[in-house]
Amino acid sequence: MILCIGEILADMFGKQSADGESFTFRAGGAPFNVACCIARLGGNAGFVGRVGADLIGDKLTEFACDCGLKEVRLQRDGSRNTTLAFVSLDQTGERNFCFYRKNTADSFIDFSDVEPLIKVADLVHIGSLMLSEPHGREFASRVANAVHKAGKLLGFDVNYREDIYPDAKVAAQISCEYIAKADIVKLSESEVSLLYGDMQSLRQTTGKNKTVCVTMGEKGSVCFYNGELYQADTVSVRPIDTTGAGDAFYGAFLLAREEGLSPQKALAFANVCGALTTTKKGAIEALPTREQIWKTMRGAE
Repeated sequence: MILCIGEILADMFGKQSADGESFTFRAGGAPFNVACCIARLGGNAGFVGRVGADLIGDKLTEFACDCGLKEVRLQRDGSRNTTLAFVSLDQTGERNFCFYRKNTADSFIDFSDVEPLIKVADLVHIGSLMLSEPHGREFASRVANAVHKAGKLLGFDVNYREDIYPDAKVAAQISCEYIAKADIVKLSESEVSLLYGDMQSLRQTTGKNKTVCVTMGEKGSVCFYNGELYQADTVSVRPIDTTGAGDAFYGAFLLAREEGLSPQKALAFANVCGALTTTKKGAIEALPTREQIWKTMRGAE
């Protein structure tokens, strides 16, 4: 089982009309998206997160229990609200985020629900949103220590969000600390520039003992594994909404590697999963099936 831990939240998508701007609710949160992608592709995935005891929390709980996940531990917080992310899309489908996240529930996860699941998981993926808070970093470090003590693998996606940190320097320092703890890491091309300057510095700093994936949009992706560099192209699509594309890539890559695909084949599989996710609205609703991915890959050959 691949266990994902971290934020589950409400993505509020804005739409302009003659009467003003309205918002549509969709379930989201990067580690939750990753878990849903793995389940959508037929893998065993679990998720642990925390929401408020409010209407949005009710809806997310109902949604999470109907996503085909092997394990769902969604804690309810009676003193904090559920996290919201307001999302606006430009004409190319690229997103801008604004988080409603002051003392909200997502980073106050109780470790007691996590510990027994770590023991039965093969890999544990932690979300990055919690790292913007001291108590979230303490929890994440506790998870990382438990994962390695149990002899399991730790996954981490930088997923940098500018408006939840005081400044880029603080974000970089925290992100690099957890990249160092993880065994399988995902960054975007822009995150590589922010944290390391260039690919060569990333490769030298992270060394040979971890798997590092870098997504590059329409240019595909690369992976450093055991000192070797792997690269795979993606497929050409007409993007409508890029929300969750990186999460879809990462979920597909983790599952493909767990199932024994080579780094090269896992990259190609993950690229197509991420690309197809951009052709519909919503991070989870747009996830493709395994059959759709293989059909698209065969058509691109």
